[in-house]
Amino acid sequence: MNQPSPQPEPRIGTGSIDLCRAVLFDFDGTLADTAPDLVAAANKMRTDRGLDMLPYEQLRPLASAGARGLIGGAFGVGPEHRDYASMRDEFLANYEADICVETTLFSGIGELLDGLDERGIRWGIVTNKIGRLTMPLVEQLGLAERARCVVSGDTTPHAKPHPAPLLHAANELALQPEVIAYIGDDLRDVQAGFAAGMVTVAAAYGYCGLDLPPTMWHAQHVVDSPGQLQRLLSQLNG
Repeated sequence: MNQPSPQPEPRIGTGSIDLCRAVLFDFDGTLADTAPDLVAAANKMRTDRGLDMLPYEQLRPLASAGARGLIGGAFGVGPEHRDYASMRDEFLANYEADICVETTLFSGIGELLDGLDERGIRWGIVTNKIGRLTMPLVEQLGLAERARCVVSGDTTPHAKPHPAPLLHAANELALQPEVIAYIGDDLRDVQAGFAAGMVTVAAAYGYCGLDLPPTMWHAQHVVDSPGQLQRLLSQLNG
């Protein structure tokens, strides 16, 4: 279980994208559009209880927060609730049973990764999704043999926004954090990236939550589409 950790305050970074030699991506909402299957897992919990399904558009912004976000959105239940642990287990069982029914890479991400590979720029994945869910999905999407590292939410004692997962990935890449760009669609991604000393990019095309908009996360770069992200990453020299 991830240990509680303080959330680093957002701050303006100083790294330069053109000096980066590798790229790390958040998974849900950044590389892969997993929301359809995550929302389906939450809505199955509702229909099993005789409740109406909620609109996809209502739950989609919560997908990057995983079980916590979707159970909260679907039932108004948080981690402090006495039933949360059992509901989280139920949600994860639903999701694991149908983990890659409608999930795909975001349009344009495949071409972006192809371009990085062709230029010899290493890339990896750092997600808060637990390993038993991360690896099968990464494999089904054809990324397992290509990603230079995959760090899940339970790989280190802390999950994002703690910098430990990102620093673990930097160690696996044998690079200093300041020459790595980290891209994510949640405020926690930017907080973790800053705390790790990486160049941060907010993926505003992702799920992004319901609180602050990505333009207020103080990321060094904000991109509105995978195409815009690809143009930004064209500055990398590898």
